[in-house]
Amino acid sequence: MSIRLKLLLSYAAMLIIPLISILLISLLLVVFYQGDIQNLKSVYETTENRFGHEAVEHAAKEIKRSSTRHPELLLDSSYLDELSEDLESNDSGIIVRTGNSIYYRSSSIQQNDQLVTDLPPYHQANSVNDYIERKEGNTNYVFQQFDFDFQSKQVSLFIISKEDPLTYFIRKYFPTLFVCLLLILIVTHLLLTTYMSKSIIRRIEALRKAAREMKNGNLDFQLNMQGKDEISQLGMAFEDMRSRMQESIQVQTQYEENRKELIASISHDLRTPLTAIRGYIDGVIEGVADTPEKSMKYMKTIAAKAGELEHLINELFLYSKLDLNRQPFQFESVELLPFLNDLSEELHFELEKKSILFEPDIHMSAGPSVLMDRDQFKRVLNNIIQNSVRYMDKPSPAIQMKAYLQGDKAVIAITDNGIGMEADVVQHIFDRFYRVDESRSAKTGGSGLGLAIAKQIMEGHNGMITASSQLTMGTTITISMPVQSKE
Repeated sequence: MSIRLKLLLSYAAMLIIPLISILLISLLLVVFYQGDIQNLKSVYETTENRFGHEAVEHAAKEIKRSSTRHPELLLDSSYLDELSEDLESNDSGIIVRTGNSIYYRSSSIQQNDQLVTDLPPYHQANSVNDYIERKEGNTNYVFQQFDFDFQSKQVSLFIISKEDPLTYFIRKYFPTLFVCLLLILIVTHLLLTTYMSKSIIRRIEALRKAAREMKNGNLDFQLNMQGKDEISQLGMAFEDMRSRMQESIQVQTQYEENRKELIASISHDLRTPLTAIRGYIDGVIEGVADTPEKSMKYMKTIAAKAGELEHLINELFLYSKLDLNRQPFQFESVELLPFLNDLSEELHFELEKKSILFEPDIHMSAGPSVLMDRDQFKRVLNNIIQNSVRYMDKPSPAIQMKAYLQGDKAVIAITDNGIGMEADVVQHIFDRFYRVDESRSAKTGGSGLGLAIAKQIMEGHNGMITASSQLTMGTTITISMPVQSKE
């Protein structure tokens, strides 16, 4: 059974069961008080045909009894006065008619001559006609007629009661009001049932459709459910799951693409030195190096290519350990100013051999220190410097290292005047095996892992590395890391 049908049945039961219960209780009450279910039809009539005042009911019973046993009393003025006194407190009175003339009427009725006119005609002896209604002005009156014969005269006695407007309205229009109320209840119930069912079913249908899309492998959609009820919370949880799955698949796809690129890059970079080594070895075996000088040249070339191969394997191994968080760092507190001064001297000495001007610009006082692994941090700076040297193209190459404090960060910016890069290239230079020179020429060399390794090391130091560049003008690599607070 579907949820829609279950909801419709449950809402229908909420309407039908109370109605059936009311009817059953009413029937039981009728049987209990009336003694016979056949009297059900007369329940409303009996209720309708009552004045609603005990004194009036008592007078009606007395008059009915007297008309049968002692009809002469109903023509006794003193007796009629007593009845009138009892009825006046309930806005009721008596009219007695003998033949076509009025024999007696209560003082309350004497003030209203209209009530005396057009009285119902005599029916038959010992008959009772209940609740003949008349309206005089804005007031409703109810007549109860008693007919009897006395001394060959046709006598009619009327009890006339002023009826309460609300009681009159309810008594007259109760069936219509009851039916209208029942119809309003049913229509309201149906509208609410339809609204609630659609509100629930529509969202469940959206969840079912979303689940089917996910089953078919389509995660490129969005499930929007607003609200605070359980279904909305389920929808938001479902959307969160879909979003996470989509992100996971995208990451997995990116990993797969990176894996393919990594394999291709490793294959290419390993093949180049291996091919060279194999060619020179074949030359030695075939006797091409037939002199000691040629043999020495071949051996030195083989050793150089083996060194390149070893360097590539070491960098690849280091990057893998960093990527898997398996490279341990030997952190220590290092004072920045002496460390940077020593590093500047080393870089000046190395770059001078390559005819590159090195300009240190350290704006830092003594005292600030950072938590670093000296060797790994030096590797970061060396990789940046090597990358700058590799892409130098100016007649007067120069590298500047600027160091300063910025808030609670120590910032080191290394700027060169090399070939520079376009904006769309800068964002990729920290990706593994990415090279600005796609030809991987021997001139630029490099493994494509230097800056990727630098990024991994800086992240391990809770630092950051960024790049900015302008084509033909040069590149700036900026690294920053937190300064230790003074205690």
